[in-house]
Amino acid sequence: MKKVLLILSFFLFIFADSFSQNAFITDSLDSYVNNALKQWNIPGVAVVIVKDGKVVVAKGYGVKEVNTNDKVDENTLFMIASNSKAFTATSLCLLEYQNKISIDDRVIKWMPDFKLYDSVITQYVTIRDLLCHRLGLQTFQGDFVNWSSNLSRKEIIYNFRNLKPVFDFRARYGYCNAAFLTAGEIIPLVTGKSWEEYVKENILDNLNMQRTFTSGKVMENDFNKTKGHSYYYDVLKTVPYDEVDNLGPAASICTCAKDIANWLLMQTDSGRFEGKQIIPYKVLAKTITPNTSIGLNQNNLYKGIKHIRTYGLGWQVEDYNSRLLISHTGGVNGYVTSTCFLPEEKLGIAVFTNTDANYFYEALKYQIIESYLKLPYRNFSNIFYDGFMQNFNEDKKYYDGEMDIVHQNNKPELSLNDYSGKYFNTAYGNIEIKNEEGQLNIHFSKHPFLVASLYPLKQNNFFGVYNHPGWGAKVITFNVKNGKVISVVIKVNDNIDFMEYEFDKVD
Repeated sequence: MKKVLLILSFFLFIFADSFSQNAFITDSLDSYVNNALKQWNIPGVAVVIVKDGKVVVAKGYGVKEVNTNDKVDENTLFMIASNSKAFTATSLCLLEYQNKISIDDRVIKWMPDFKLYDSVITQYVTIRDLLCHRLGLQTFQGDFVNWSSNLSRKEIIYNFRNLKPVFDFRARYGYCNAAFLTAGEIIPLVTGKSWEEYVKENILDNLNMQRTFTSGKVMENDFNKTKGHSYYYDVLKTVPYDEVDNLGPAASICTCAKDIANWLLMQTDSGRFEGKQIIPYKVLAKTITPNTSIGLNQNNLYKGIKHIRTYGLGWQVEDYNSRLLISHTGGVNGYVTSTCFLPEEKLGIAVFTNTDANYFYEALKYQIIESYLKLPYRNFSNIFYDGFMQNFNEDKKYYDGEMDIVHQNNKPELSLNDYSGKYFNTAYGNIEIKNEEGQLNIHFSKHPFLVASLYPLKQNNFFGVYNHPGWGAKVITFNVKNGKVISVVIKVNDNIDFMEYEFDKVD
């Protein structure tokens, strides 16, 4: 009888254990991701799930590069872009815990030459302000100048004084990559070690993240890395790796599924990893404490589930079905990625993709979250795909519409040579517009790889098509007075910068 009860108890244990498993993860995840690769035309994906102190999933799907059979695995590198920010914020909060700085130190205490557009406001900017996006700049403002440019870190920080804020200081959220760079560059001033060295020694090494690198340049020569992809004239093609080391603390980390799992295990276990306290919980708590309001949820998809959106230090902080959701996304040309964790559920998720033309990296995140929260099933990939295709078709309609005008063979008001010449913008610097065998092309001093070819529309408007798909195709307008060009207004893809930049003609 005792033997029968023992056997019965054993099978009840096995049944209970299997019943507690997440059915979506065990039964559907692989087919869900593989279907999405086809639906979204994504070459490769890496997926990570940690739960209750264990790695549930850390694996790759698809291929590293389109039209190859080179499979993504758990060690394959992706550029994770702005997911780097949490590493920078954690490092600075760790320095505060060690009484080496205060997050509320004024920046000029460590960088006496630091200067914003307004010299009065300059005196009050703190490290916290840099880490929670409240300088008064519009989201992405200045990235047209800085992103993948030949500017040094010192030059980017210096150039803050040339960016005129759109909003009042601390009035509202405005996402700023250069601010995180500036914050990260305080680390060597305090410690004598570079941002790269400090992050490696205090975070990466302690978490055994051996396949995580602070320089984007590793992607060129690593033995197991993805290629990034973008659409160009409706064809998915590989794109050059963005040069983001000059924005390192904001954007340059490259990692893999196996490594990011350790980062998430630490985040979901109050700073512990493999039984050892790696980062004091007080440090992590500071990074996920709200500082700046992003706003209320306006999307009916999350009605009754998500309400208030805020930004901590390197993390977005919000509610999700009465739980705390900590998250961030990251995008460079060719990649979009996501990391998140729900501390109350001890659940962490990462999704990396090697194309920038998808919302699946966020759709899968929400699919996994809702499966663990036992919410009614809805296919986020299909829902997000419909929204993506609507935007994709609108962009295509815009492009085709402008090209239809171009094909009408409109003549500009002036000769091509009248538009040619050198132009200057205080924030950007110099560009040159050249008449090259009957084709107007813009050459950018801060981006030697970049050329915008100008096709006449009407009057003094041209359709500017950039040779790099990540920079898009936008209407570019020349301002003319008394028959002479006085300036040109340039716009790039919103994913890089929402602002327009006016360049004065200087010759």
